[in-house]
Amino acid sequence: MDIVVLVKAAIMGVVEGLTEFLPISSTGHLILAGALLGFDDAKAKVFEIAIQTGAIFAVILVYWQRIWSTLAGLPTERQAQRFSLNVAIGFFPAVLLGLLLGKAIKAHLFNPLVVATTFIVGGFIILWAERRPATATRVHSVDDMTPWDALKVGLVQCLAMVPGTSRSGATIIGGMLLGLSRKAATDYSFFLAIPTLIGAGAYSVYKERDLISMADLPMFATGLVFSFLSAWLCVRWLLRYISTHSFVPFAYYRIVFGVIVLFTAWTGWVQWTPH
Repeated sequence: MDIVVLVKAAIMGVVEGLTEFLPISSTGHLILAGALLGFDDAKAKVFEIAIQTGAIFAVILVYWQRIWSTLAGLPTERQAQRFSLNVAIGFFPAVLLGLLLGKAIKAHLFNPLVVATTFIVGGFIILWAERRPATATRVHSVDDMTPWDALKVGLVQCLAMVPGTSRSGATIIGGMLLGLSRKAATDYSFFLAIPTLIGAGAYSVYKERDLISMADLPMFATGLVFSFLSAWLCVRWLLRYISTHSFVPFAYYRIVFGVIVLFTAWTGWVQWTPH
């Protein structure tokens, strides 16, 4: 395979891994990176969804001890059963709405105005969430979450179907607005990402299987590896960061990036096409 294609796949993998779990929208960044690299055809769009699996394996590695203890305790431990149920409840709304509205959203909402608006509005929502009084926090650990908490966060996750919103941003900031601590919201966002991103990647590859062949394996493997490595570094950094910092810098970044989206679309420098 052309080395240039592999380099582009590696760059896209790094972009995916670094942005998937930060509240800044991996979709928006992949649109921009793909347009700048000329890596935005139909096959590239399948690639972008598939390499999310690499990023999610990084989460599995970081949280492996908790995941393993939960799986081992499922037959007998009430806490493991409750935690698993909460993840399943949070996952369900995205599956349902994704199947019902996925095509319509891609057809009508993937445009620069929507992307820029959600970037900017999301930034101001983060600022609002971070300025709330600390007394509003009532859930300090994922183990304290109720099924109703899980459902509400799962419904908020559906907002991420709108490009530029950010899945992690919706679940983390949405969780904080619903009463979860920053740590609990971040942990639950990561756990919720496991079935969501693996499911989306598998479904996309299956649905568009006619577009890819064995010759594309090196490209996909490169993207997966670089997505995994960059996501692993990012997740480990983020968990340390949130222990002493807020998400306010990401809010300002989103606002600036939203302005960039509008500017590049207005000048024609980037073709913000559906993907």
